[in-house]
Amino acid sequence: MEDNLSEALTFLRARLNAKPEIGMITGTGLGALTERITGEVRIPFEEIPHFPRSTVEGHKGNLAFGNIAGRPIIAMEGRVHLYEGYSPQEVTFPVRVMAGLGVRYLLMSSAAGGLNPQFDRGDLMIVTDHINLKGSNPLTGPNLDRFGPRFPDMSQAYPKDLIRIANEEAVRSGMMIRQGVYVGVLGPSLETPAETRFLRMIGADAVGMSTVSQTIVAVHCGLRVLAIAVITNVNLPDCMERTSVENVIEASRKASGVLSDLWERIIARLPGQ
Repeated sequence: MEDNLSEALTFLRARLNAKPEIGMITGTGLGALTERITGEVRIPFEEIPHFPRSTVEGHKGNLAFGNIAGRPIIAMEGRVHLYEGYSPQEVTFPVRVMAGLGVRYLLMSSAAGGLNPQFDRGDLMIVTDHINLKGSNPLTGPNLDRFGPRFPDMSQAYPKDLIRIANEEAVRSGMMIRQGVYVGVLGPSLETPAETRFLRMIGADAVGMSTVSQTIVAVHCGLRVLAIAVITNVNLPDCMERTSVENVIEASRKASGVLSDLWERIIARLPGQ
């Protein structure tokens, strides 16, 4: 891992003209914000040494560099998942690359199924906490001491001051926004009614197949994390409706513009050095 990281960082540093301050990962159908990057440089994942390649529809598979709201940013247009066959360490490799480049904040957007019956399709949810039901942890194996401790504290994985900024900017823009707990599952099959009922019973408001592993590694690296999920459908166990990846992408794209506006406002508010 150390050797692979060094090779990826050497490759990327040779192509950057500024040190990124903010890292961003966009999920299914949620790449609209990266279209607002000015002075951008885009590098396909496959050109970066040891970088995992996205195989999922709705994920462009580029690393973009530039500025948003006057802040230097590095953004993944798409991400990879455990269900694609990657290991937890491979899935989170890009987060370690971002940390190695000097990023201080990790902002993530994702598509998620709603579990809270008060949610509606198209809602945005600020992640206040998570539950890891992926059956794995990306920190297993030898600890990378230069990034963080063997047993990182997860009591404030999603800092309250960043959640407050997101809420304030949503209110200022006249946007209704939710807050809740995100449960990460392995996938790629969607949830059964019984699984949906169980996830709601253990305290989850939304379910998805990303975000959690990246947050764990980001915390290990000392990054400050803010995650916002688009609720693409609402799972009510007693009257489950059929869904598909096409429906998820459509719902994500409809919310993408509003979410991009919110992210831009949040980025402008993030505390500097």
